[in-house]
Amino acid sequence: MDSADAAPGFWTAFRRSPFLPACVLVLLIAAAAGLFAGSYTYAMANPTPRHIPTAVTGVPMSQFQRARFVAGMEQALGASLVLHSYPDYASAADAVEAQQVFAILQEPGPAPNPRLYVSSASGASVAQLLAETAPKVGASIGVPITVQDIKPLQKGDPRGLAIFYISLAAVILGFVGAIQLSVHARALNPPERIAFILAYAMLGGFAIAAVVDWGLGALRLPFAESWAILVFTMFTSGMVFTMFNTLVGRWAMLPTWGLMVLLGNPSSGGAVSWPLLPSLLGFIGRWLPPGASVNAQHTAVYFGGSQHAFPFLVLAAWAAVSTAVFWGWRHRHPGGR
Repeated sequence: MDSADAAPGFWTAFRRSPFLPACVLVLLIAAAAGLFAGSYTYAMANPTPRHIPTAVTGVPMSQFQRARFVAGMEQALGASLVLHSYPDYASAADAVEAQQVFAILQEPGPAPNPRLYVSSASGASVAQLLAETAPKVGASIGVPITVQDIKPLQKGDPRGLAIFYISLAAVILGFVGAIQLSVHARALNPPERIAFILAYAMLGGFAIAAVVDWGLGALRLPFAESWAILVFTMFTSGMVFTMFNTLVGRWAMLPTWGLMVLLGNPSSGGAVSWPLLPSLLGFIGRWLPPGASVNAQHTAVYFGGSQHAFPFLVLAAWAAVSTAVFWGWRHRHPGGR
């Protein structure tokens, strides 16, 4: 009788104590650690190309030689070269600038031998693979191939990772700022909360751009455009957390972390170019805020004349939906006064 009464009493006390959420957090953090390591390892540990858009121009080699070269490249890379024909080198270079292709195969014309023009700015990992593979394949079929980088990375960013890092900083600090507002400025009303998220996004975006460009000289940024992208990213990230905080309360960190970090950052194309990502990740990443931020920033820095609306529309959609959910269900948000 006493033991039967003791068990329910213990469980009731445990549920009301701080130990229950603490135990749940221990399990969740352990699971998140494994998922975090797994998501990044899956996407980045062994990047493998699948489809590499490549421009072809110039006077064609014999069909036999071209077929042997393409087949040799595909076998060596374990990927398919998706060939697009262009009438001349200038139009092929425009396709690189528009980020429609990653390389140009210029067959014999003005030059006696074929040339492969790669673009490190389009994707450093893809360019490195192509540059290492093409001469070997050319030698194996008796057709010397000259490789040239027509769009190199900036000197302060030899691995092409700086854009990924500044976008990662904007994403993480964006929702961490919203978390801190929910803890230390809990009494903010909805318009005030949105205004303060925008305020730290503007100052934070400026700080990131200023440190990377003016302070470290790692990247020469188109400052106003890069600052605007960072502000947009931080604000969107902050509002995503605020939306989940409205929907699921104190557990909002779980879906935010899952969406923005576990899924969004590995699939963003910042650390590994999208042709080297698992195909599903490469597709999903473009529709998430981290991927949109990397996409917009990468184009602003290296392909300024070919900026696309798509990444800005993705960020705008996430910001608008998150703000609308927060505003529509603001009575459920744990803050306010």
